[in-house]
Amino acid sequence: MRRGIARTVSEVMAVGRWGCDPPAGLRVLLYHAIGSPALGDTYGLFSISPEEFTRQMDFLAAQYSGRISGLPSNVRIDSAVQVAISFDDGYEDNLTVAAPILAARGLPYTVFVTSEFVKHGRPGFLTPSGLRELAALPNVHIGAHGATHVALSACDDATLREELRASKQYLEDTLGQPVDTMAYPYGSADRRVREAVREAGYRLAVSSYALVNEASRDRLMLGRTEVLGGESLRVFQQRLHGDWDWYRWRMKDPATL
Repeated sequence: MRRGIARTVSEVMAVGRWGCDPPAGLRVLLYHAIGSPALGDTYGLFSISPEEFTRQMDFLAAQYSGRISGLPSNVRIDSAVQVAISFDDGYEDNLTVAAPILAARGLPYTVFVTSEFVKHGRPGFLTPSGLRELAALPNVHIGAHGATHVALSACDDATLREELRASKQYLEDTLGQPVDTMAYPYGSADRRVREAVREAGYRLAVSSYALVNEASRDRLMLGRTEVLGGESLRVFQQRLHGDWDWYRWRMKDPATL
C-alpha cells in the first residue's frame, strides 16, 4: 500500500516536466537485482523483472543509440545527452539474466561489486569465478562497492580506509586488472569520505543522488537515477528525461556535506 501511494504521488509530480527535452549531460541509471530478490528489499523496490528490464533496454537501444556508456574512470562528460547503465552489489543475476539482455543489444554497463559478498560466497551474489566471467565479457566494467556494504559516512577513519582498501585489493587480485571506480553503499558519502576515496586511488565514484551530471560535476561525487521495480515504461522515460529529478530533495547533495 505504501509503495503504491508513493508511486502515485511521484508520477503526478513528474508530469510537470513531461514533454521537455532531456537535459544534456551524463544520466547514470542505477539498478540492483534483475529477476531475484534484492538485499534488504522489504517493499520489493530494488528488483526489476527480466521482462521490465528487457523493455527498458529495448527503449534505450532504440532511442539513445550511440549515447550509452559504461562508467570507466575516464568516461567523457560533455554537452550531449548521455546515458550510463550501472548495477550495485554484484548479484549473480547480473551475469545470468542481465548480461545476455545487454549483450544482445550491444549495451555497455558497469557492475559495482561488494567484495565480501563474493569472497565469502553469499547466496544470490557472484562467485569469484562468476565475477571473472562477467568481467571478461565485452562492454563490461567492474567497480567496487565497499568491502562489507556498510554506510561509509558512518565509519570511523580507520574502518573507512579499510573498507576502501580491502574492496579495491580483492577485486584487483581476483580480476588481475585495475579497479579505480566505486559506488557508495546506500549512497552514503560526504567530503570526508570523498577525500578517503581519492587517497585510496579511486578516480570516479557515484552516489544515489538523482541528477544529470554536467562536465563540471566532481568525478568522485557523480549522481545516479535509481530505477525501481514495477514501474511502467512511461515512468522509465520520465526518469531519463529528468522528470523525477525533484526526488533528490529527499536527501542532501553529498558534495555539500
